[in-house]
Amino acid sequence: MANERMNLMNMAKLSIKGLIESALNLGRTLDSDYAPLQQFFVVMEHCLKHGLKAKKTFLGQNKSFWGPLELVEKLVPEAAEITASVKDLPGLKTPVGRGRAWLRLALMQKKLSEYMKALINKKELLSEFYEPNALMMEEEGAIIAGLLVGLNVIDANFCMKGEDLDSQVGVIDFSMYLKDGNSSKGSEGDGQITAILDQKNYVEELNRHLNATVNNLQAKVDALEKSNTKLTEELAVANNRIITLQEDMERVKEESSYILESNRKGPKPDRTSEGQALSEARKHLKEETQLRLDVEKELEIQISMRQEMELAMKMLEKDVCEKQDALVSLRQQLDDLRALKHELAFKLQSSDLGVKQKSELNSRLEEKTNQMAATIKQLEQRLRQAERGRQSAELDNRLFKQDFGDKINSLQLEVEELTRQR
Repeated sequence: MANERMNLMNMAKLSIKGLIESALNLGRTLDSDYAPLQQFFVVMEHCLKHGLKAKKTFLGQNKSFWGPLELVEKLVPEAAEITASVKDLPGLKTPVGRGRAWLRLALMQKKLSEYMKALINKKELLSEFYEPNALMMEEEGAIIAGLLVGLNVIDANFCMKGEDLDSQVGVIDFSMYLKDGNSSKGSEGDGQITAILDQKNYVEELNRHLNATVNNLQAKVDALEKSNTKLTEELAVANNRIITLQEDMERVKEESSYILESNRKGPKPDRTSEGQALSEARKHLKEETQLRLDVEKELEIQISMRQEMELAMKMLEKDVCEKQDALVSLRQQLDDLRALKHELAFKLQSSDLGVKQKSELNSRLEEKTNQMAATIKQLEQRLRQAERGRQSAELDNRLFKQDFGDKINSLQLEVEELTRQR
């Protein structure tokens, strides 16, 4: 029930949002033939039917949301006008039709949100019609009532006198809300996969509900067929009894004619017993005739209801086929997205491997660079040592040259002194 409430709330959000956007783009007054508007009423009908307590009828259990909507006029006096208008419409024969007409009149009056809020705030009154975990009894109902405020910007005009609201089949057209599943980016693909999975789960759940509805209708059709067979047999028995009674009537008439002829020719016997028998035969014939008429009338009603059930079942089967086709398409899109996701994952893995290889190569290059830096540092140290050795050698050489020059000068002076002395 919680999943159903969440799904219906999301469906209502999509329906209301799509209706407002399309209506604003259209820029004119909407009528009953507008597809998004029709789908909005179908979604609202599903929301109001969720968790309804079933009432037993001649054909089984019946769930109608007209009962809760009738309470609105007690909570909001302005709603009494549309409730009276619905009851005065001559073409409505079922509670479902009256509920659909009420929703349309409330939307035209631009009071639908106000009425729904007033109704949801009185849960003690709703508990008579809804289960405790129904949408109208939980938080999702209040959220939907708040979303309905946006519909006040829409101008709608309906002519319900010529519209058959009783026999309409309320089936949601999901093709109006399903998103496109194509994608080319990894992040976009993941988001769209999630959206398509949500849509697929919702379609499968609705498909399950539709299958359950088809099974229920099939069971009702089988019951109607059995009842029809039984009524046909009873009608045949009644026809046989009527034929027998007619034969008895003819025989009684012949006997009466014979008695009259005898009375004319002879003394008049007592005719009390014959008259009573004739009266009882006539009375019995009248009762059997009335019984036959009742059985024929009931049979016509059953045949009409069976035809309606068969038509509804065919429409539901057609809708189930369409939903199954949509489900197949969604599954195909999901498979495509999964393949795309695997491809992107493979590319990402390959890219990670390339990055890892480049990182390893970069590490080796850094290691070689460090080794080369250390070698260059050692060479610089050796060069500085050699430079210091060269400078020391030059200094020694200069000192040696200076000392050698001094000695040479000293010798020259001595030679000159010796020469002078000589």
